[in-house]
Amino acid sequence: LMTIAPNVEKSEENRKNFKKIKKISVDIIEKNYDNIEVEFLSMGMSGDYTVALEEGANLVRVGTGIFGKR
Repeated sequence: LMTIAPNVEKSEENRKNFKKIKKISVDIIEKNYDNIEVEFLSMGMSGDYTVALEEGANLVRVGTGIFGKR
């Protein structure tokens, strides 16, 4: 499951979005659908990955943090 949160000034502003996506992932897992496996929860980018990790992300995208701005 992957989300890209809104571009905000303060990463903390996206905490509520990350919480919602985490809840959706838990709901999907608990329903135990056939042929659906939620192994990764991809939330957060260079500017907000710490909040995303705190809210349950196990995959983040930090391209700008590594390569710099385009």
